[in-house]
Amino acid sequence: MEKYQLLEVIGEGTYGTVYKAKHKDLNAVFAIKKFKETEDNESVRKTAMREINMLKLLKYDNIVNLFEVFRKNKKIYLVFEYVERTVLNDLENSPQGISPFQTKKIMYQLLRAIKFCHDNNIVHRDIKPENLLISNNGVLKICDFGFARGLNSLNGQYTDYVSTRWYRAPELLVGDTEYGKPVDIWAMGCILAELLTGLPLFPGDSDIDTLSLIMKLFGEDLTEKQINAFKRNPMYYGEEAIVPIS
Repeated sequence: MEKYQLLEVIGEGTYGTVYKAKHKDLNAVFAIKKFKETEDNESVRKTAMREINMLKLLKYDNIVNLFEVFRKNKKIYLVFEYVERTVLNDLENSPQGISPFQTKKIMYQLLRAIKFCHDNNIVHRDIKPENLLISNNGVLKICDFGFARGLNSLNGQYTDYVSTRWYRAPELLVGDTEYGKPVDIWAMGCILAELLTGLPLFPGDSDIDTLSLIMKLFGEDLTEKQINAFKRNPMYYGEEAIVPIS
């Protein structure tokens, strides 16, 4: 850590803090993610190790590059290439939406990156504007692979509570643990709509509210499989399986 000079905090989350930092010897700028107590917190440790393993595997132009990893005082540090802004920053600066030309550039690169992940049998599971970095020369890079998962489990059972609510596919919202690559495709569709309008497509205040917004737009009931997952989900005990809002 001594070879880096921390410049400013550029992001904070459940599992840690991201800093803009300068490498003293290389005279280059990097982004450093400092995880919380990783040796004493099993959840944080697993998230950190998952991100490290995924990024070692996924070397691609549109995926953020992991430069090095080190440990200090029971904390794990990940050093990434520094990318100047996020798609969220662009949306905040363009409340009416981003131009169709810029939207095409962003979506093309996002599709390439997700295709690469899916070709390697990995789902990101947390595609959202703040996890899409944009360099000053317009190159998009996906970051934050702490929720990413390989689709090689024999029983196909995965954690349902992943992805930020507004970009979460219906199967995740109802609590279905049998899902796959389509959850990333759904999130990309939500982002496409938001880029063009400047507004999130399904800005629900809760999971059930988000489900209602989805069903209102599409005018379709939940599938039988989704209804069964809904009924089994302890988050929804006492709730009726929702129907489209007229």
